[in-house]
Amino acid sequence: MSENCIFCKIASKQIPVEALYEDDNFIAFRDLAPQAPVHVLLIPKVHIETIMELSDPELMAGSIKAVQATAKALNLVEEGFRTVINCRENGGQTVYHLHFHLLGGRFMQWPPG
Repeated sequence: MSENCIFCKIASKQIPVEALYEDDNFIAFRDLAPQAPVHVLLIPKVHIETIMELSDPELMAGSIKAVQATAKALNLVEEGFRTVINCRENGGQTVYHLHFHLLGGRFMQWPPG
């Protein structure tokens, strides 16, 4: 756990959130500044700064399972959704704790606006 990381504080329950999905390794909750009708953040409970530091194969597989379970729980599977992982400054990462954005509830254009 990183002492000043807001996502570590959420993962350790120091900051309460409404968990939309949770397992032993991940927790999902609504983004405070949604960019789509459905905008959820899925974070690992261990501190991993960026996707470049994600090296544990079990955690990698677990992240995909958690994305799938969260999408199912939010009824996003049928119409579809977008999953985004930002990495570092030029990638748009603002919180340096690995997190997955799940966006849905509308058509996602490409390239993103």
